[in-house]
Amino acid sequence: MAKLLQPPPKFLPEEWHIANKNQYHRAEAQRSRSERLVAESQRLVDEIEKTTRKSQSDVNKKLEQRLEEVRFWKKELDDKLEQLVCTTEDLLTYQTRLQNALESLKEPLHITQMCLEYRDKRIGIDLVHDEVEQELLKEAEVIHGVMALLTRTLDEVTEQIRLNRSAKYNLEKDLKDKFVALTIDDVCFSLNNNSPGIYYSDSVVRVEPHSVSLEDWLDFSNTNVEKANRQRNNSLALKALVDRILSQTADDLRRQCDMVDTAFQMGLKETKAARDQLAAHLAKVMEEIACQEKNMTVLEKAILDQEGPAKVAHTRLETRTRRPNVELCRDVAQYRLVKEVGEIAQNVGRLKEALAQAQVELKGLNRRQLALQEEVQVKENTIYIDEVLCTHMRKSIPLRDGGDQGQWAGGLRPDTIC
Repeated sequence: MAKLLQPPPKFLPEEWHIANKNQYHRAEAQRSRSERLVAESQRLVDEIEKTTRKSQSDVNKKLEQRLEEVRFWKKELDDKLEQLVCTTEDLLTYQTRLQNALESLKEPLHITQMCLEYRDKRIGIDLVHDEVEQELLKEAEVIHGVMALLTRTLDEVTEQIRLNRSAKYNLEKDLKDKFVALTIDDVCFSLNNNSPGIYYSDSVVRVEPHSVSLEDWLDFSNTNVEKANRQRNNSLALKALVDRILSQTADDLRRQCDMVDTAFQMGLKETKAARDQLAAHLAKVMEEIACQEKNMTVLEKAILDQEGPAKVAHTRLETRTRRPNVELCRDVAQYRLVKEVGEIAQNVGRLKEALAQAQVELKGLNRRQLALQEEVQVKENTIYIDEVLCTHMRKSIPLRDGGDQGQWAGGLRPDTIC
């Protein structure tokens, strides 16, 4: 117990001085290390601050470059979209033109078919496969061919419009994404160390699974631009093709329409000439019938006129047979009376023969009159069909010479719409 309560040991003065010096030396060393650490820390802070500022400046520059690049592609896409929309609107106009052209061809085709049906109602020898019918059949064939060509062209235009809309959809989707990206990057570019709303985010330094490389990003927009360019060029080529087709088919139909009209004019001229000649022959036949009837009247009168002399001669001969005895002589007068009776009988026979021939000729003339009258009626029927029905109906076909409306046979407009 006594050992436990012993006082602490006392040191020597030398030990005290040594202990103080050691404390001085350790404090100096510690302070030196601390000063070096403070200096190193300040250098590190300055270096990191400089590096951070440089890094942030570089990020800002990269964001600015990215913004410029996205704006460039957005402008490219905007330009291509505007061009494609304009081209598609033109194609829609061309589509309407083709639809109207097809619709307008129905009336000329109906008129051509009606003309053929009307001309089938010609009668007799006039039911001939003439040049008019040939040109009408050719016109119907041309119209059918034009309608088939316009239908195929309309299908091509419709398909091109679909392709344009597909390219337009891709451009609009790309533009929408570009707009969102611009908005996001613009917000990011505007942020600074003092901006409100900045925060830490967990797992921010990661590669998104659906992200793409810069090359893929460029290829995607470039592909959309190239597709838009390709569809626009195809549309322009198709527009030029439609213009050529409309112009060529307009010329073909107008030319064929003129050929039909010319054939109708020539056919009517020929038919009217034949009708006039038949009418002239009919007039001559009727005149000859009148002459023949007059001739028969003369012959009949001549035969009647022979009855008096014949009766006189017969009476004389009969009376002279009553001469008595030797006076019943065959004298010169007797022979002359007998000869006179023979002459009268012969003359009457000749007159009756002439009358019979006149009757035969009159019957032939009457039959010829009926035939000519029927043939004139046939020609009149043909003229009525060609001139009144067909030609009048064909006047309702739209103007063939362009006119003030710029139309042609079939109702198309050869002028372009851009």
